[in-house]
Amino acid sequence: MTIKVLLADDQALLRSAFRVLVDSEPDMEVVGEASDGAEAVEIARARGADVVLMDIRMPGTDGLAATRMITEDPQLADVRVVMLTTFEVDEYVVDSLRAGASGFLGKGAEPDELLAAIRIAAAGEALLSPAATKGLIARFLAQGDGSGGEGAYDAARLDALTVREREVLVQVGGGLSNDEIAARLEVSPLTVKTHVNRAMAKLGARDRAQLVVIAYETGLVRAGA
Repeated sequence: MTIKVLLADDQALLRSAFRVLVDSEPDMEVVGEASDGAEAVEIARARGADVVLMDIRMPGTDGLAATRMITEDPQLADVRVVMLTTFEVDEYVVDSLRAGASGFLGKGAEPDELLAAIRIAAAGEALLSPAATKGLIARFLAQGDGSGGEGAYDAARLDALTVREREVLVQVGGGLSNDEIAARLEVSPLTVKTHVNRAMAKLGARDRAQLVVIAYETGLVRAGA
């Protein structure tokens, strides 16, 4: 299966470099380029993109607004967004995750990192830049909207989860992979995947990145814990 990639960045030179890299992979193809967020949303609808590499800062409709437009559109439910940042620590990272992005990556990432990010996002996994620590992301999430970290998501919704699903969600919030969670809880990776999928369905999460957000904003996982 070929992963359809949309490039959204106001720098034409950067888009060209990304296009060459992505099109060189046998399992990927660039289906469009956009110089602002509104154009990215239009192309995503028209060409059926699987993954959007979205610059946060663009003139007109920025990447954050465009990400919200994509994640709130039922017709684009399968589209995954990877935010591109100039700096590894970006003030909009937490807003990007809340808006529904699958994660973020610095523009200075190595080519292999970028390609891996596309594949990870296409698979529905959470992507956190290797240069950004989990603790920093946790602090962003905990402080995000000034409500103390728990006001942005109703903790009572966690009542729908089983005890095991909660345990798995805690591990997901800690950034662990399915294999790592399986080893820690002494179950199979397939069992972990089943629990993750059920938690996503019950909590209305688009992907694993959204589970990470929920884990922190409900207070199930604490910053620095």
